[in-house]
Amino acid sequence: MERLDIISRILKDHTVLKEHIKLAGDSMSDQEAIATLVSVSAEWIPGIPKELDTVRDKLQQVLGYLCDGLKNHFLFEEQLLWLVLGELFMKALASEHREIIEEIDKIKSHVADMKLEGLTRDELLSEESQVKQTIDVLGQLIDRHVAREEIILEMVKKSLEEEP
Repeated sequence: MERLDIISRILKDHTVLKEHIKLAGDSMSDQEAIATLVSVSAEWIPGIPKELDTVRDKLQQVLGYLCDGLKNHFLFEEQLLWLVLGELFMKALASEHREIIEEIDKIKSHVADMKLEGLTRDELLSEESQVKQTIDVLGQLIDRHVAREEIILEMVKKSLEEEP
């Protein structure tokens, strides 16, 4: 695969998948991950345990899908982008990829361990707030990553297109 093709594919993944949020498929862009998390976290109904159980189950499913999708996306980048960007830069990107996956794993673990039955309304609201805050932090982490990555990829793409 040519260097320009690699960059174009990754940028296309980011753009196309930003527009089409889906819950199935082989890969997921960073921006899609944010949109999926926001849509699920918006379904939380404060203080209603039965509804929270349903949303918690859906959130677990989305987090699993998110993790798998991003792992596939990151794997593609890590296997091919080093040809374009070099080893040191890829170490930095891979480090960010690991940080994002570790954050998702923490959230997955927290959601899996949540026990909602028997909690007071205030405790349910606190749990909801904590989950939403954690998802917001993850969204910001992914958003910052994709912004840095796209700036660099656009710069490299421009240089490659200008080569004779």
